Amino acid sequence: MEQGNRLNSSLDSVSQSQGLNETSRNHRSALFFLSLMCYCITVLVNVCLILTIILDNELHEPMYILLCAFCMNALYGTAGFYPKFLSDLLSPVHVISYSGCLLQAQVLYTFACSDLSILSLMAYDRYLAICRPLEYHSVMSKQRVMKLTSFFWLTSAFIVALNLFLTYKLKLCRPYINRLFCVNWSIVSLACFPSETSINEIVANITILICILCGVFIVWSYMYIIKRCASSMENRAKFMQTCVPHLISLSTFILTILIDIINNRRSSADLAKTLQNFIAMEFLVIPPFINPLIYGFKLTKVRNRIITFVTLRCK
Repeated sequence: MEQGNRLNSSLDSVSQSQGLNETSRNHRSALFFLSLMCYCITVLVNVCLILTIILDNELHEPMYILLCAFCMNALYGTAGFYPKFLSDLLSPVHVISYSGCLLQAQVLYTFACSDLSILSLMAYDRYLAICRPLEYHSVMSKQRVMKLTSFFWLTSAFIVALNLFLTYKLKLCRPYINRLFCVNWSIVSLACFPSETSINEIVANITILICILCGVFIVWSYMYIIKRCASSMENRAKFMQTCVPHLISLSTFILTILIDIINNRRSSADLAKTLQNFIAMEFLVIPPFINPLIYGFKLTKVRNRIITFVTLRCK
């Protein structure tokens, strides 16, 4: 399986995508139905969790509001990938406008940055709940959680937009992006004059530094959480109930992002194209699919509400 984006340097406003041609029609049809099924299930489980939280007043708590935002962000990110990927599987000619390519990059990068921001807020929420329970409700009110979530999402969107605006100003000479989808680094690598990309690299490094600081903050939160839980059976039970799903989501996110970054910046010709494409898709396919399942099965309140709803529907 092969996919690449072709940028028309003469028009500079058109990006042509070309690839998947090495995959036979039968295999592409099978891949299409498999991807469509995966997308439908991803949408279904995320929407199910979102509606469960919104419609149940007892779940209008900071932790569940963050979980709702987490699922909404998953729908946003997958919407930037699956429709284009599915259409490419059905079409012999893969075309995307240059503005569409930048828009896709905007959506995917905002999704990734927002996911990390929400995971950071979740870590802080658990830190307050376990380490400073008396201050929890005054610090993490519903209104404050919604404001913080909106602020971090808008900040992520602005930082990504700044990166892509600098990319848009570059003159591109080479015609192909050898990726399943549009990403900023691949577009920047096509610049006619590499010396002009220094500002892009500075802004990109600042963005990476912010992400690293979010990771440090999460580690700091869990150092205190684990220390507190070590001396209390009640806190250990709370840790297993609410922190384990968060840690699984965090580990999945970090692992898939790191693998994609390594693959994107140091892509090896020794790796089969199919494997490279799978690695590129991981952070868009795996976390949005498994996170709502993990939280739905692990969090007692959410699980009970879903079971009650399904039972009533069956009757």
